[in-house]
Amino acid sequence: MSDSQRADRSGADKRPTGLGVRLRALWRALVVGWQFVPFVLAWARDRKRFLLFGRSRSVSSDDRTRRARKLKQTFVDLGPAFIKLGQMLSTRPDALPAEYIEVLSELQDKVPPDPWADIEPLLERELDGAVDDRFGAFDTSPISGASLGQVYEAELDGQRVAVKVLRPGIRERVESDLRVLAALTPILTSGADPGQAFTLENLTAEFSATIRREMDYAHEARMLREIGASFANDEGVTIPDVIESHTTGRVVTMEYVDGVKIDDVARIDELGIDRAELVQRLEEVYIQMIVEDGRFHADPHPGNLAVQPDGTLVFYDFGMTGRLGPQTRDQLMEFYVGLATDDVDRVMDAFVAMGALDPMADREVMREAFEIVIEQFRGEDISEYRIEQLVGQFEDQLYEFPMRLPQDLALVVRVTTVLEGVCRTLDPDFDFIEIITEYVMQQGAADAGKAIREEVQATMTRAGRSLVTTAPKAEAALDTASRGELVLETILKDSDGLARQMARRLLLGMVAAAGVPVAAFFYVDATLPSTALALGGSAATLGLLAWSFRRQRRPAFTTPQFTRHEMRRRREE
Repeated sequence: MSDSQRADRSGADKRPTGLGVRLRALWRALVVGWQFVPFVLAWARDRKRFLLFGRSRSVSSDDRTRRARKLKQTFVDLGPAFIKLGQMLSTRPDALPAEYIEVLSELQDKVPPDPWADIEPLLERELDGAVDDRFGAFDTSPISGASLGQVYEAELDGQRVAVKVLRPGIRERVESDLRVLAALTPILTSGADPGQAFTLENLTAEFSATIRREMDYAHEARMLREIGASFANDEGVTIPDVIESHTTGRVVTMEYVDGVKIDDVARIDELGIDRAELVQRLEEVYIQMIVEDGRFHADPHPGNLAVQPDGTLVFYDFGMTGRLGPQTRDQLMEFYVGLATDDVDRVMDAFVAMGALDPMADREVMREAFEIVIEQFRGEDISEYRIEQLVGQFEDQLYEFPMRLPQDLALVVRVTTVLEGVCRTLDPDFDFIEIITEYVMQQGAADAGKAIREEVQATMTRAGRSLVTTAPKAEAALDTASRGELVLETILKDSDGLARQMARRLLLGMVAAAGVPVAAFFYVDATLPSTALALGGSAATLGLLAWSFRRQRRPAFTTPQFTRHEMRRRREE
């Protein structure tokens, strides 16, 4: 169970049940199944061209993009739960190819608002009173809407407030769809590759927990209070206060905070706000939430971020939030340290510890995958890496290998990528890694910053020592070679018995070849049984030779030894 799942389980107590939910789930199963028939057939034909027989088909990038667009439209047609599922999948490069990630990231969580006639009874029931009695004024036209809820502007005791209301019946509809997804998951995993099956087995439960929390407005109110308390003394950040008297599990009322949308560059320039400083501040706030506090706003699209005339940042909509425990935050720091020092083992250890890498994966295979990603950055200071290069490279590897992202860690990736787009709109030259490295070393997590400095200093010391000692050794070796006295000693290791196998095949081939002239000799000068015996021996030898070339099937995963001591011992052997 992830940190956020442990943190709040109140949504589980409010799950709709009963015959109505079960009947709706049955009907939705038929609807969803019919919608996905074309995708299942296409997937089956990719494996066997004629479904039951034939060779596999190659699927081009254009084919995947076209299918991704059909999948996106299918999610939209199926409603709120599947729109949310598509948005979640767009943050999971360990579950889908890059083309699907790119297309699904376009999904917008906007649907037409429910009529006020449906909203008013729910609001009065939740607040235990008529709307006119509970509020001084109430604008019945929503100022924003999404698939799960919609927001209204109102007045309470002379104060402007925003009232967020859960759509009527949405919990029942979503619960029915979650049951359908739970039933479909075993079917999907049974036909998936091992690496993707490893991810899909956990995806449905994580998605269910996430969307149930998002429909629990009491949880959103708690996160507003907790994250708001972290920045209570920060004049550069504003998070709306919750109005407790008008907040329930389906309604959350908060102070109305005005501001300019953060992607309105022209208006921000008119206000005279330094956009580079704004980006720096925005990134630092998110780094503090993730690395230090372990509680973070996980939906930083432009509609949820604003800036006031004095440069104060405003955060809206805390329905999607994440929690990271101390251990996960420590491992995130280990990941950054590993990248900074080109320590592949450290990077892999951090991924295993965070649950992002299958512990049963072949360690050596995964080392090669990580080295492919990291080697492009060697020789450069990590603070110069652009975040989209880093995430993009890892996305390619995540889909190919047995890796997955726990939901909260996937939310960190989502925050990073969405925020990167916002920041590039404001400042095309911003560098996320430079900001996070500077923040960690100078302001956040002093121990971790010290560790990074020590690691970098140790690496530089080793490099300097190598430069001093290598030059004289190289000169001595060149002198020896020029005198013709250079002796090379080569040791060939055959840990897999390749040489023995080649010798055995060569011997079998010679015996089989010799059997033919021997059989011919017996046919001319000897009896028929002798000839048959020679031919039989030759055929048996050929059979043994062909058997030796059989395809060796090895298991996809092996049991690794993760300790540094064990890895060092294996290298020494």
